[in-house]
Amino acid sequence: MGRRRTIDREKVLDQAEAIVLAVGAAGLTIDAVAKAAGITKGGVQYCFGNKDGLIDAMIERWFSDFDSAVAAEGGDDADPVKAMRAHVAVTARMDMADKARTSGMMAALMQREDHMAKNRAWYRARLDRLDLSTEEGRRARLMFLATEGVFLLRGFGFLEMKDAEWQDMFADILKLLPKSGEQA
Repeated sequence: MGRRRTIDREKVLDQAEAIVLAVGAAGLTIDAVAKAAGITKGGVQYCFGNKDGLIDAMIERWFSDFDSAVAAEGGDDADPVKAMRAHVAVTARMDMADKARTSGMMAALMQREDHMAKNRAWYRARLDRLDLSTEEGRRARLMFLATEGVFLLRGFGFLEMKDAEWQDMFADILKLLPKSGEQA
């Protein structure tokens, strides 16, 4: 009796992301992922069920990776404003590969309402933590919206910008809500 072969879900997800980056969300098929990962279509289906399950896993991994980076930046028990500063800092450090990966994921998300619902819930959770009855909370919201606006404009190719301009914009965004003791 042979040893049962195990499938590395993370490697399969890596291949799925590579496909989205290379040819777009429309090129993401179970067959394409299986070929890229060197496994059978049944292997992909065993891990993820179907294409929607694969996309769900890609989305969950992206959210988890980003949220882990924000927690590492701001601390696990960060207050909402500190967490928002961490969100901005993590986004500002994203390299072009991260931006392309995320933009590809967003394109995949927009194909189905249930995927968009997860994205909406992720965004809503960030905003709902803020106390909008305070000036600090309102400034943190503005900082978040500016961050996501710049990210999406560049990520989707609506606005070309060099890395220096990207960093300059994030320096301005962080000035919207200075840390205690700093001046705006």
